[in-house]
Amino acid sequence: MCVALVRQVLTGRIAPLGRPDVLSGIDKHPAHAPVAVGPLGLAADEQADLAVHGGPDKAVHLYAWQHYAAWRSELPGCRALDHVGAFGENLSVEGIDEVGVCIADRWRIGQLVLEVSQGRQPCWKLNLRFGIADMAARVQDSLRAGWYCRVIEPGVVAAQDVMELIDRPHPHWSMARLLRLIKDRECGPVVLAEVLELPLTPSWRRLF
Repeated sequence: MCVALVRQVLTGRIAPLGRPDVLSGIDKHPAHAPVAVGPLGLAADEQADLAVHGGPDKAVHLYAWQHYAAWRSELPGCRALDHVGAFGENLSVEGIDEVGVCIADRWRIGQLVLEVSQGRQPCWKLNLRFGIADMAARVQDSLRAGWYCRVIEPGVVAAQDVMELIDRPHPHWSMARLLRLIKDRECGPVVLAEVLELPLTPSWRRLF
């Protein structure tokens, strides 16, 4: 049985990011009580640009806590990394990462069931968040991008909850493998034909 741990649950409100004319919900803070999760994500969590953030296919953003050590080594003194939530994640998870998560995985957290929908493709607002001009590109190229889930069964989630893998229909297609295809701009017809057989979100289907 594959299990992981929800290290922290985070939500955020829309607020200016870097300059007054840019709004974002990326500034997430730990919840101090269990949080309800429905088809559009966590209660009290907000996204400023619903054209590219949020929605059923991007209801919950997960990020591996263990990546913080690598980022702190690469970006010494970066204040954004002082606290969990630097990448705008809703769930900071321990024990899994992009290598250990596959497309269409289903994970149960109590009554809540999440299905892995796609990897994250960071937008330019991450550059403002970190004060680093190419931070979004760095995150994408590192393959430490995080991943999104849709909500199959609503429920509540809290820090220290256990995540249990209950279904893995595509064990050969990890998030890391798919993110690497994007990074390397892999266009081989055999590989792409196989990818297009996967249950991709509309945006990722267009991309591939």
